[in-house]
Amino acid sequence: MNVIFIRFSLLVFFSLLFIKNQAQSIDENPIQLIAQDTIINTSVNFIITDIIISGNRKTKDYIVLREMKLKKGDEIIPSQLFRKLSDSRDLIYNTTLFSIVELTPVFEDSNRIIIKVNLVERWYIYPSPVFKLADRNFNEWYKTNKADFERVTYGVKFSHNNFTGRGDEFNIFLLNGYSRNFTIGYSLPYINRSLTLGVSFKAGYLENREVAYKTSYYNKILTYKNNYLDKSSLYIGGTIRYRRNYYKSHIFSVIYTYTKINDTLITEYFNPNYFNLNKSKVSYFDFNYKFKYIKTDNIIYPLKGKIYEIGISKRDLGFSGGLNMLSLGVSYKRYYKHSHGFYTSFEGLSNIKLPFKQAYINQGAMGYGNFYLSGLEYYVIDGVANGIAKFKLKKKIFGVNIPLPVKSKTIPFIPLTIFAKTFVNSGFAYNKKEYETRLNNKMLGTYGFGIDILTLYDVNFNLEYSFNQLGEKGLFLHFKGSL
Repeated sequence: MNVIFIRFSLLVFFSLLFIKNQAQSIDENPIQLIAQDTIINTSVNFIITDIIISGNRKTKDYIVLREMKLKKGDEIIPSQLFRKLSDSRDLIYNTTLFSIVELTPVFEDSNRIIIKVNLVERWYIYPSPVFKLADRNFNEWYKTNKADFERVTYGVKFSHNNFTGRGDEFNIFLLNGYSRNFTIGYSLPYINRSLTLGVSFKAGYLENREVAYKTSYYNKILTYKNNYLDKSSLYIGGTIRYRRNYYKSHIFSVIYTYTKINDTLITEYFNPNYFNLNKSKVSYFDFNYKFKYIKTDNIIYPLKGKIYEIGISKRDLGFSGGLNMLSLGVSYKRYYKHSHGFYTSFEGLSNIKLPFKQAYINQGAMGYGNFYLSGLEYYVIDGVANGIAKFKLKKKIFGVNIPLPVKSKTIPFIPLTIFAKTFVNSGFAYNKKEYETRLNNKMLGTYGFGIDILTLYDVNFNLEYSFNQLGEKGLFLHFKGSL
């Protein structure tokens, strides 16, 4: 890495710390203030006599109570009250059903407490137009494909994120344009009395005007476009989720897929390894298991806590050739809060696919979803054994609550928080010699600086100026959120 630039980026980063906040600051943990005002020094245990929930006009009480570490009738040591209030607040907020969650202990006498839970529900219904890019990310669409509006899928999306008040989600997509997509899905977090089992299902039909059939030596996706319908897929699947305690989940899913592509794509001139089969129509099952541990203050934009996952997947019913694949993936993410508004985080993700000789559609690795290195957004790096590590240092510059001109019970104000950051990423992707590209089978490194803008419903925009080992640099935009 360029030592001069590292010094320069750190100088820019710390210079941003002098920006002054002239507006109302956002309290990241209001429970701490509540606890300091109410917890008294006593050796007598507290008894929770009642829990009063308000503000949940749609959501059932038991969905909220399920996430609380304090129950009616509990006897609790005074020193544990703040921790359980704070944990309960995070768990309720991480359902993504509420924009504001406040827990206040009210003392009836020296040892009896009523817990008041004040909630502001999010807007759950989103009947909205869709403007979706055909490319992997905004940066590739804007730069590589010159912001071509023919590479846009448009249509209507209807989502209800709390359909019956039980945290259940119902979605319908009707999309046209660059690709056609009809999708319907429903998920119910709990189906049993003990609130440990949940189910979901999803089905859809997709048509594509363009097919990514190969990755070039220079790590660019090669696409084929001839007929209007060069690829179509039909899929249906179901999931069972077992969540016995607050932070651990076991997720089992089965998905059936039928895919048809243009016969030309499996010829020697294009990619006979597309399906690793001498046919253009395939059907297969995916069997997946994932264990997830999530304990963070904010599931969408964590500032403290940890997340780790272990997953195993089996594609196809066979054990050799074709689409057969056994995949094992692990990830670990740790977030630390420091004094004076500083935060650090570390993320490590890895995946291995067996056997090492895989069909092209099974080789995707870096450059898809969240499995990427900042600064290499324009590239795709296939592989059957992959790993990345990311370190980030950031500082909260300011936070404000912007009042709305019209009063709303659902959106009382627009929160806005800005963080300055600097980061370093590294990664490695192994692939067999016959599929090797210039970025395979070698250590990769990127670094840079930027800002994160966090706003309503944890929607966050990430502006990053990144550098990679190819000597390239540029400004990249990423978007995440719970909308």
